[in-house]
Amino acid sequence: MTPATMQILEEALRLTPIQKAELIDKLFHSFDRSTDRRIDEAWSGEIESRIDAYENGNISADSAEAVLERVNQR
Repeated sequence: MTPATMQILEEALRLTPIQKAELIDKLFHSFDRSTDRRIDEAWSGEIESRIDAYENGNISADSAEAVLERVNQR
């Protein structure tokens, strides 16, 4: 990696998990310009809505272990 790339990586590693996920999503989608922006915007809105509902106590969440256990039982 170049020094500039290493600096970007070091800064990215200091981000919160949500910020890292958003950065990963943006970088991933930068490879494929053919995606429909309306779909991405709709999903982004849905995700934000669900995060807000969770943080406000309107919905609950299961652990990743519980979800994977249910998936593996199918």
